[in-house]
Amino acid sequence: MQGLITLSVFSSVETKAQGNLLISPRRLVFDGDKKTQELNLANTGKDTAKYLISIVEIRMKEDGAFEEIKEPDPGQNFASKYLRFFPRSVTLAPNEAQTVKVQLTKANELQPGEYRSHIYFRAIPNAAPLGDNAAAKDSGISVRLTPVFGITIPVLIRSGESNTQIQLSDIAFKMVSDTVPHISLALKRTGNMSAYGDIIVEYISTKGTVTEVGMARGVAIYTPNALRRFQFDLNKNTGVNFNDGKLHVTYVSQASDAKQPNDRTVVLAEQYLNLP
Repeated sequence: MQGLITLSVFSSVETKAQGNLLISPRRLVFDGDKKTQELNLANTGKDTAKYLISIVEIRMKEDGAFEEIKEPDPGQNFASKYLRFFPRSVTLAPNEAQTVKVQLTKANELQPGEYRSHIYFRAIPNAAPLGDNAAAKDSGISVRLTPVFGITIPVLIRSGESNTQIQLSDIAFKMVSDTVPHISLALKRTGNMSAYGDIIVEYISTKGTVTEVGMARGVAIYTPNALRRFQFDLNKNTGVNFNDGKLHVTYVSQASDAKQPNDRTVVLAEQYLNLP
């Protein structure tokens, strides 16, 4: 008798490459008059790969981790019943690319607010070659571990105007092992829609010199979450002395989220932290 354990890996919103599959853009947002959008897939590996495409519902935890759910949390709306996509599977030869079309349907049924689901690309593992005896055996039962790599793309539908506001709080700085500068913070969200942007950290010396010492791209806080905790290491090779001065932390929208092509990024929240 043989058991099969499948390991599923859900990618975070910020990273849209898993294994040899590259996907762009990293997220889709339907607002205004948008009715159809495309995802571009590319196989950067040396072998042909097949991916099944489906929609999953995901909860974001306070630390940014994801978990799959079946029912929406209070204040959460699924986008899946308003979406249609094709094809449902793709087979990509090495260096081959293909597009997946995602279409908004029943837009007239949308109530004001935000709706979110995630498109899931699941790799189909190659069958083990005949004569493969790599499975471990114990008491006559063999177990084969088959990694199943997956990546999710958030799809958001926005109906009506956003009244979302973000605050930065609980900012803390420390040196890890006395050599690596590290920052932690919290994003607090109020309003009817999610927020998505980059966190930029600048060091301001006592003489007023400004040096960028860190950036984290694509940090999201999804509805219905009111809090997202985040932390990352800063650049230790900037020649900055973190024993004095202050840090300027900003959370800015991405230019790709702008509604007009010439729009610039917008500061969603900012805060200062005196050092040490």
